[in-house]
Amino acid sequence: MGLRPHNLVKGEYYHIYNRGNGKQKIFLDREDYDRFKKLLYVSNSENSFNFRDSIVDIGIDAYDFERGETLVSILAWTLMPNHFHIFLISPRADLGEDKELDKTITDYMRKVSTAYAMYFNKKYERTGSLFEGKFKSKHVGIENYFRYLFAYIHLNCIKLVQSDWKESGIKNVKIALKYLEEYKHSSFQDYFGLIRKESKIIDKKAIPEDIKNSHVEELFDWIRLG
Repeated sequence: MGLRPHNLVKGEYYHIYNRGNGKQKIFLDREDYDRFKKLLYVSNSENSFNFRDSIVDIGIDAYDFERGETLVSILAWTLMPNHFHIFLISPRADLGEDKELDKTITDYMRKVSTAYAMYFNKKYERTGSLFEGKFKSKHVGIENYFRYLFAYIHLNCIKLVQSDWKESGIKNVKIALKYLEEYKHSSFQDYFGLIRKESKIIDKKAIPEDIKNSHVEELFDWIRLG
């Protein structure tokens, strides 16, 4: 699959994303979305696991799985029918041989992607690659891009009710706001104040206070202003 053009560095924020091979859908029903969300949580651990052995056969809820030390801190995420976005940071400086380079993000994404592809291929009786090669990554540095990305990830789902909203602006603000509030396959509800198990996926302590406290209102303002 080739080498990553830029090494991932410890203690830096990254936008991680990937899509289905050939732009195919990677989530076909609610069970698929739920499995990926559970993998976002369970895979964030130094410990190895097998979903069936560690979760299903034992009969526990995936969000009650004892993870031990985590690999990354997830700030935001969203799942779309044929792709996903994750905003994260790896604060760990004690893993891996090279203290400058970060392998924890790669290890985390490998665990998530491999486990989900195995689940998906078995369920739908298919073979071959599910994802379009390696996951993609973009470094998140300056504050403006940080804020933009935080909003972009959560607003992504509006494409499902208005595909051209980025180019043409929001045509029906009320519908867009309602859809955003009710969309279950992103971390927005965890910032909006809804209590749910998926809130364990994110680590709010890793988010700058000024962004964490103003995030929801900023999103609503962006939608209202188009």
